[in-house]
Amino acid sequence: MDQVQTASAAEGGFKPLLRNRKYLLLVAAQLVSNMGEWLYFIALLTLVGLKWQATPWEITAMTLCMAIPIMIGGPIAGMLGDRYERKKIMIVSDVVRAALLVGMIFAGNLIQIYILLVAKGLMDVLFSPAKSGKIKEIVDPKYMDQAVTISSTIEQTSKIIGPSLGGLLLALFGIQLCFIIDAGAFVVSALLLLGVPGKIRKQPNVEASPLHIEAERQTPVKKSFFKEIGEGLQMIYSIPLLLGGVVTICMVLLVLQMADSQIVTLFRMIPDVSEDLLGYCISASGVGTLLAAMFVRKLKWGTLTKMGLGAVATGLVFAVCAVVVVAKLPHLVQGVALFGSFFLAGIGVGFVLVPFQMLLMKRTPEHMTSRVFGTVNSLTSAAVIVGPTIGGLMITGMGAVPTYIIAGLGTATVGAVLLCLKKNIVKKDELDSKPASIALTSETAAM
Repeated sequence: MDQVQTASAAEGGFKPLLRNRKYLLLVAAQLVSNMGEWLYFIALLTLVGLKWQATPWEITAMTLCMAIPIMIGGPIAGMLGDRYERKKIMIVSDVVRAALLVGMIFAGNLIQIYILLVAKGLMDVLFSPAKSGKIKEIVDPKYMDQAVTISSTIEQTSKIIGPSLGGLLLALFGIQLCFIIDAGAFVVSALLLLGVPGKIRKQPNVEASPLHIEAERQTPVKKSFFKEIGEGLQMIYSIPLLLGGVVTICMVLLVLQMADSQIVTLFRMIPDVSEDLLGYCISASGVGTLLAAMFVRKLKWGTLTKMGLGAVATGLVFAVCAVVVVAKLPHLVQGVALFGSFFLAGIGVGFVLVPFQMLLMKRTPEHMTSRVFGTVNSLTSAAVIVGPTIGGLMITGMGAVPTYIIAGLGTATVGAVLLCLKKNIVKKDELDSKPASIALTSETAAM
């Protein structure tokens, strides 16, 4: 029966989702919100880095103010997303973020910016798990892969278009009006969400852990605050395939951020480097990830295989980037090599991130979606915070090129280890899932 449904979903492509008005409103809100995120980020960097001439440590503190709320607040946001109405959470998040962005216009020093960033980070962390849970509510499981693909494509597209549009708006209207436009984007997102229905109860997730299938059917009971937060981590631990994916994604982000956070330091080593080269390379990475998001679901490989190969490819390309920077090549050849390397690295990142997002959607019960996504956001945010710290220490001690080579080879090693262990992980996952399949089959026969 599952094979027939999968085949039917594949034949239908994206058409069923395009007829799903609820889903279209949700992803439209996501698109507007994501675009606003990138417009705001560039305006903020321009204000703090260029107009106020902030020091590197002050810019680092700004980055931490954005990341730490996600790391700490992820499980809490997930718990709230599973306990309360997700639509209302997203609307409140959008409205408050709009007000905070307007507040940045009147900020006169870095301390005020830091406070606004922490508050905004807390609202950011509320939105994402609630959105993921809402997708689970309104999309048929047969079309979940397509739904995740569209959502991932929107995220990558906004990374490509957002910076260019942000630069244009800054040139035309200035920083203050750019903040206002960003605030307006969140207001539009909130208005779009008004058309999304409220709580929708769905049938239990057949692919979920057998330990939670029965719990998903039971009438919800009140639990302690910290118990609900811990359940997200327990759910991940109870599904071997999900656990393997989470460990991999955190390790990849940790090692990659050791180098990725110091990309400017690496590019400064190129004699007479063009100021536009870094922007072109980042855009190339975004295009690569976008293409991967569009096509990776069509490959018949397993999730862990895709993630492992993506990590290996990304790591090797990062190591090559360091070699290209110090190689005595003509500027044109060097620029083309770096552009191509970042494009391939973007494809590799897409092979890691997109299958992982699909895995999260497919294997997490609807009533636990927000908690699981909130926990994952916290774990990945911790990696994003620790990675740059280690990278800064390594670059100070040994330089940018060795750091990039070590980080690249480390990422490739994580992928290689996953490829070696994937058979055991999949086998254990299948064994743990068998009782659920047997129970559901018996129940169906009894009915």
